Amino acid sequence: MKQEFYNLNIKTNGQKLYEFTNDTIHWIAQNNFKNGILNLCIQHTSASLIVQENADPDVQTDLINYFDKLAPMDNKLYVHTTEGKDDMPAHIKSALTNNQISLSVKDSELLLGTWQGIYLFEHRLEAQERTIIHHFIGE
Repeated sequence: MKQEFYNLNIKTNGQKLYEFTNDTIHWIAQNNFKNGILNLCIQHTSASLIVQENADPDVQTDLINYFDKLAPMDNKLYVHTTEGKDDMPAHIKSALTNNQISLSVKDSELLLGTWQGIYLFEHRLEAQERTIIHHFIGE
């Protein structure tokens, strides 16, 4: 049994989904992980993690549009407005999604569906630097 940690830093450039599946798969292979659990955690309150379709980019467009309607960028709706029109909506969006995801690793393979990818869902409009902690427990 072993544990390993890895911090993946992703520079974002506005509100969109940033896939990091291949970075994670590479880290698993590089460390020769066989079987276990991989926990992913984002250390931010205005971005989130999701597992989503990676085949049709229209899915990403629709997700962003849906969440923008759910939490509009209108400062008249919020008390917390000091960091700009996108800040409170970003907090709401991250509260409705995930800040942690656990995935299985079996026979050195990250168990995702055929059309699934792992994404950082950036909710802010300006460029950010985000950290995603990878924590593997297994063999």
